[in-house]
Amino acid sequence: MRPAPERAPSRITGGSAAVVLNPERERSLLRGHPWVFSGAIDQVHGDPGSGATVRIVTAEGQTVGLGAYSPQSQIRVRLWTRDAASAIDGAFFRERLRAAIERRRALLGSESLAACRLVHGEADGLPGVVADRYSDVVVLQLTSAGAEHWRDAIANAIEAETGCRAVYERSDAEVRELEGLDARTGAIRGTLVETRVEIVEHGIRYRVDVARGQKTGFYLDQRDNRARVRDLSRDADVLNCFGYTGGFALAALAGGARSVVSVDSSAEALALARANLEANGFDASRAEWAEADVFQHLRQLRDAGRSFDLVVLDPPKFAPTAAHADRAARAYKDINLLAFRLLRHGGVLVTFSCSGGVSPDLFQKIVAGAAVDAGSQAQVLARLQAAPDHPVMLAFPEGEYLKGLILKRF
Repeated sequence: MRPAPERAPSRITGGSAAVVLNPERERSLLRGHPWVFSGAIDQVHGDPGSGATVRIVTAEGQTVGLGAYSPQSQIRVRLWTRDAASAIDGAFFRERLRAAIERRRALLGSESLAACRLVHGEADGLPGVVADRYSDVVVLQLTSAGAEHWRDAIANAIEAETGCRAVYERSDAEVRELEGLDARTGAIRGTLVETRVEIVEHGIRYRVDVARGQKTGFYLDQRDNRARVRDLSRDADVLNCFGYTGGFALAALAGGARSVVSVDSSAEALALARANLEANGFDASRAEWAEADVFQHLRQLRDAGRSFDLVVLDPPKFAPTAAHADRAARAYKDINLLAFRLLRHGGVLVTFSCSGGVSPDLFQKIVAGAAVDAGSQAQVLARLQAAPDHPVMLAFPEGEYLKGLILKRF
């Protein structure tokens, strides 16, 4: 029998905290995955607090990285760097942020940086950090213990690297509860008297409420997909479901849609959608707004004999994790079934899932089942994903959350 490897604490010197992995549990890290789950850890050396930097040590005593410790989360350590000689400090965060911005500048051009995601968590080497720029305001969302620990350093880096007039925090996502963190919102750098900020996307003006809007105020991840809907909308009667503040609706109108019906349960969101319509000078008679539960309203449209050339489904997250996939599948099937029944022959369905717990393959199977039950056949014209300022690491598929299909009914 091979003897058990010597445990790393006997090889650790100095006062730095460390987590010691069970044998061979470093493999995923070495392949590029940035998380260490609690079950992979054999021992904790020292007494690291929430968000503290710890060395990640193999069972044989080799340090394979530095990460942020989260004692209440099943994701016990999130990797900052594989360079054990690095210093995790203000300069580290400023350099990471600078690199993230430069990648987007090269990809999108400087003009597009005025409305873009500057930092996308693990994909930019900053787990738990999201930073979205809206004109001269950056909205910061921190969802991990490590990000919270370095909150001031991250805010300082954003202010220095962007020159923005304000950094507004929207650390109010439910996932913070898993890290033992309370919700936190408000301006943390600069001042923001008016929380509605105007951006321009593909020539369309949108007002973004950074304080009360969903997520950080707007769905920047759908930028390229809004352009696709615009191209599909000429002379079409469009149904826009979960319409929020009018992103897809205004794109359809800009593309020459004959009419657009937008449905959302939020009166506040629809009020901002109407304001966005007015700000762009679109013909208000071509737009219909329905404050209603989307599932119920689609049934009412079906019963009224309504039909459409183009239907857009952009629902909220039905499955935050794979454990919720079965329940989410029923909701996705129901909404897509209703959409197919409202879609004219030859019409186009643009349907999305932003649930990380639903894979692209599963999503396609769900939508295919909805088509069958609706007595429809459909062709896949395109598969959609988030805009490129929301990158996905090859070794971190969990970062790929948004998936979509463009389908033609025949």
